Amino acid sequence: MTLKLEWSNEQSVHEIPPEWIVRLKELLKIAGEEEGVTDGEVALTFVDDERIHELNREYRGIDRPTDVLSFAMREAGEDEIAIIYGSDDEYEVIEETVDGAEVEDGEDGDDDSFSEPLGDIIISVPKAFAQAEEYGHSPERELGFLFVHGFLHLIGYDHGSEDEEKEMFGKQENILNKAGLSR
Repeated sequence: MTLKLEWSNEQSVHEIPPEWIVRLKELLKIAGEEEGVTDGEVALTFVDDERIHELNREYRGIDRPTDVLSFAMREAGEDEIAIIYGSDDEYEVIEETVDGAEVEDGEDGDDDSFSEPLGDIIISVPKAFAQAEEYGHSPERELGFLFVHGFLHLIGYDHGSEDEEKEMFGKQENILNKAGLSR
């Protein structure tokens, strides 16, 4: 299994050079290694400020544009059922119990051609370019920062408290430094 990046560009304000996508794939690999995430698929979409504003309002109830949004697919709550697709339309159902133990039912479903989605990351490219200028670094670095930030949210990190923020932002900087995207 492996980590995969699927991406699309739904904005036309700024060009996204192919080498930046290569860099984002490298960041995903480094972040996965650092966090012990060895397989899954991340869907990345580049949008404009208007679209991210709509999404932020619709899904977070915040009526303004933001720089990045993350929508995790692995946030199964208590007693929710997660369906993991396998080969030939077989599937495995894992039911989480109250104490977190897993009860498996169904086929093995171990197929290297399909990666379980980790979630979606949406980045406002105009916002990223503006922030890069404001912070005095390259747009490539800012897109990398936002992508790693989104990835860490997908795998469960948050920055609601001072301690959480310190941990998450430390991890982001470590990953960016390993990829050669330091400030």
